[in-house]
Amino acid sequence: MEREEKLTCQGCGVTIQTEDKEKPGFVPQSALENEEIICQRCFRLKHYNEVQDVGYSDGDFLKMISQIADTKSLVVKIVDVFDFNGSFIKSLHRLTGNNPIILVGNKIDLLPKSTNLNRLKQWMKKSAKDYGLTVKDVFLVSSKTGKGFDEVKANMNAYRQGKDVYVVGCTNVGKSTFINYLINESTGTKEAITTSYFPGTTLGFIDIPLDNHASLYDTPGVINRQQLTHYLSKQDIKTITPTKEIKPRVYQINDKQTLFVGGLIRIDFIKGERQPFVLHFANALDIHRTKLEKADQLYVDHLGGMLQPPSESSKAEYPPLQERTFKISGEKTDIVLPGLGWITLSGEPVTITVSSPSDVPVSVRPAII
Repeated sequence: MEREEKLTCQGCGVTIQTEDKEKPGFVPQSALENEEIICQRCFRLKHYNEVQDVGYSDGDFLKMISQIADTKSLVVKIVDVFDFNGSFIKSLHRLTGNNPIILVGNKIDLLPKSTNLNRLKQWMKKSAKDYGLTVKDVFLVSSKTGKGFDEVKANMNAYRQGKDVYVVGCTNVGKSTFINYLINESTGTKEAITTSYFPGTTLGFIDIPLDNHASLYDTPGVINRQQLTHYLSKQDIKTITPTKEIKPRVYQINDKQTLFVGGLIRIDFIKGERQPFVLHFANALDIHRTKLEKADQLYVDHLGGMLQPPSESSKAEYPPLQERTFKISGEKTDIVLPGLGWITLSGEPVTITVSSPSDVPVSVRPAII
């Protein structure tokens, strides 16, 4: 077989490279001798029925996804319920044409049991609309436990009306786990995919047959710059990512006090009566309380040490914090800190200032608990 200058994967059409495991098209050097050259992502699907997420640059991703506009299909958009803003692809409505979209929030196994899931769904639908995206429906699942999958599968089949399905999402939202679950559920026999998923698809898409006429396409994960994780080391990300159900932590706060969420985000209680702040973050994430007048100095002296993440080694990469002031009264409200979780306030009148990196915008919503 004559080697071309540019080898492409016979599974997904992506250009083969041997330098970077995290990038699309990676194969180990030794695999170049094989008759059939397929990238690591396709290899894992073929032999282990496992879909791996590979991040593409924003430009590559947008170019790829815009191909969906020329199809007649159903688009399934996966978001992380803990990081809706950070895991939302803002330009999606311009890229998918008139195809119907359903929104799937993943990781509900991590939410406290008292969460009002209907309220969460309503908020997700409204937030999508605020970003210009009208969705047909919202579903909540756990790719870890399988909760919610039967409902999604039944509705996917109803909405697609025999057409193809494209699954899109940012990196780290659990898109691959979602697809893996569907694969194993749908085929009953694992061999069904490994023998037939290789129709030489468009660059970077993986084609998984749903039936004789239609396929489910896995699209590569897009990297969203508004995800807090882009500023953190692998170890820091471990600390902020919940692995089991979140246990709410209650702090009784007086005005002129400050809470630090690690060294990532700062909350200043400017004005109001003493009241509970209920914090919903990964159980491993440390919270520090101090007086407002001491907060600036504490941050300077202890960022990367007592106030971490970011750790000592990654604090230089962490962007400066920008303030946003919120006045809240009348109803229970969540202050949503993208990528971390949220703080629930009782609805007593309060003025607070939240400081976070400018790319990671803090927002408010009616309380979901």
